[in-house]
Amino acid sequence: MVPLRDSSSSAAPRGPVVAVTGAATGVGAQLTERLAASDEIKQVVAIDERRGECAQAQWHILDVRDPAIAEKLRGVDVVVHLALDLDLETDAAARTAYNVRGTQTVLTAAAAAGVHRVVLCTSAMVYGALADNELPLSEDAELKATAEATGVGDLLEIERLARRAPRAHPGLNVTVVRPAILVGGTDTALTRYFESPRLLVVAGSRPAWQFCHVDDLCSALEYAVVEKVDGDLAVGCDGWLEQEEVEELSGIRRMELPSAVALGAAARLHRIGLTPSPAGDLAYTMYPWVVSVSRLHDAGWRPQWTNEEVLAELLEEVAGRRTVAGRRLGRKDATAAGAAGATVALLGTAALVRRARKARRRL
Repeated sequence: MVPLRDSSSSAAPRGPVVAVTGAATGVGAQLTERLAASDEIKQVVAIDERRGECAQAQWHILDVRDPAIAEKLRGVDVVVHLALDLDLETDAAARTAYNVRGTQTVLTAAAAAGVHRVVLCTSAMVYGALADNELPLSEDAELKATAEATGVGDLLEIERLARRAPRAHPGLNVTVVRPAILVGGTDTALTRYFESPRLLVVAGSRPAWQFCHVDDLCSALEYAVVEKVDGDLAVGCDGWLEQEEVEELSGIRRMELPSAVALGAAARLHRIGLTPSPAGDLAYTMYPWVVSVSRLHDAGWRPQWTNEEVLAELLEEVAGRRTVAGRRLGRKDATAAGAAGATVALLGTAALVRRARKARRRL
């Protein structure tokens, strides 16, 4: 007679060992918790410049630009690189240096450590917001964005590094995940759009709004980690909202301006340092950049949030905040802006420009 095998000792080990960079905050923290709780993940290695709250992860405290990260990746099967700085207030040159150098270092270190797959997260913004974009864009559509919007230049460079990595490091697979407008504890030029007392609409434009909740992004990243889906992926809610639907759901009235006025004012205000958002950010509120999520759908993934639900969540998050032309106002300024309306605030930018010019002359 053959003795029965002990099922506990013969059970196959759980799935891959996964490292997450940027694991202490934001999307990285949420993904680390999710993977640590998954039966499909063997172990989570968390990497950040400070320790996060996930007790189940193995923590390494270091900057992702440090070549020593290669040693921390020994024995790791998959790396999810989420250590990106897209803060509107960060100096642009410092932000680019961190984002690009960090991604370069992680890709090189992963290859040196024998990592099988790296998952990078950029944004659907890399497709570009253009008047003639199809609705929706295919995931294989050409990346037509320029470096004129906040952080998009960094994301395009990361996309270039992703394409080059498998050729430079044979055996290393790279997956890029591109979320639509990300909502859930995020602060971007696009979420600040909904903090304005009026929704700026550029005359003749054709905006279309597609959101992505952080929960859905994390579930899509997990699909990539366990190799349920391959290739470059877009992720977001199904479908999109027209501008009129956004205004009706939000209850925020529009303020329509000619293109030359809106873009000219945005460029001047950014140039003299009064707003963090360059004029290029406006394109993403003017023209469609809605993406298909067909690869994830084909793999069985479905978003848990609708565009309407994510918009409601966003409006709840930004309640009480006031932003004009991308600049978040203090309480006193916000009260004035709310009482006078966005028209007065925008007309007042001319006075701000004149005041800034006079101040520079006195220096």
